[in-house]
Amino acid sequence: MIKIEVERTNGDFGFEARDANGHVVKLDTSPETGGTNYGVRPMQMLLMGLGGCSGIDIVSILKKQRQKVEGFRMHINGEREAGNDPSLWKNISIVFELKGNIDPEKAKKACELSMEKYCSVAATLRKAGCHISWVVKLTSEW
Repeated sequence: MIKIEVERTNGDFGFEARDANGHVVKLDTSPETGGTNYGVRPMQMLLMGLGGCSGIDIVSILKKQRQKVEGFRMHINGEREAGNDPSLWKNISIVFELKGNIDPEKAKKACELSMEKYCSVAATLRKAGCHISWVVKLTSEW
């Protein structure tokens, strides 16, 4: 069982979430809704989780294929359902940027495996009705 503790620590809406290993994330709402920019918005945290989950998968797959990943970053954009409560993620687009000596087909396959099979966050979002699109870009420079 996973255990997380969340405690209000800053104003009305500033919280710290702590996992069992002591890792801390600060959460807050926007100033327009009473927050103070103390931390990440909870819905943004879902996109961050998607990036972390898929990133771990992709690097792991490429390492097993003996691909040399020298750099890896993602650009994730999300669109939420306007005017609905709860306002769920409707569309998410991801650009995976990989740097190194990486076969383009292996990079694409690793991303596909993560997004369609292994990434639990992507699967959770899809079950909630979210459409996730992605592209892979190989680069030699940042």
